[in-house]
Amino acid sequence: MFVEPQIVNKKSGQIGWIEVICGCMFSGKTEELIRRINRALIANQSVEIFKPKIENRYHKTKVISHNQNHVHSTPVGFANDILLRVDKCDVVGIDEAQFFDDEILNVVNKLTLQGKRVIIAGLDMDFKGRPFHPMDKLMAISDFITKVHAICMECGNIASFSHRRTKSKQTIVLGENDIYEALCRSCFYAKNSTK
Repeated sequence: MFVEPQIVNKKSGQIGWIEVICGCMFSGKTEELIRRINRALIANQSVEIFKPKIENRYHKTKVISHNQNHVHSTPVGFANDILLRVDKCDVVGIDEAQFFDDEILNVVNKLTLQGKRVIIAGLDMDFKGRPFHPMDKLMAISDFITKVHAICMECGNIASFSHRRTKSKQTIVLGENDIYEALCRSCFYAKNSTK
């Protein structure tokens, strides 16, 4: 059941909201998440960061950008696990949100009802160029959306697509530039029309 969002926590008077940072692989989504988290820490806000357990490419308990910037995080198996660990924090960061189950929508809404700022980063499209669920729904319910872009690894134009270099048809395949490349729309469709 979907929870209708309310912005103000009447008990504390705090206002909760949702920020989504989206884009393709190598566009700086995690870097931007870390930047926002660090600013909250500088402002002496209490912060909790989460990532899905399956995301362990760089480290089990850290969110790490391609530039090797990092913040400590808590890996969780299910979206509802986040609610068990955020009681006293002001800001909740969630990385790689596309890997969470559908319950992430209710979790995020519950957090805003508690007056928390929720910052979410994730891929907006899958390797086929289709909206990546549940990121598409998180963008729909968010208050602020920042779309970041990479540089096309073929032609140097602005890139919005994550092209998979392997033949796997699975939606979720973890990897780096050995498996994925950022492409502009033109290069993405040119490479995918020959498959």
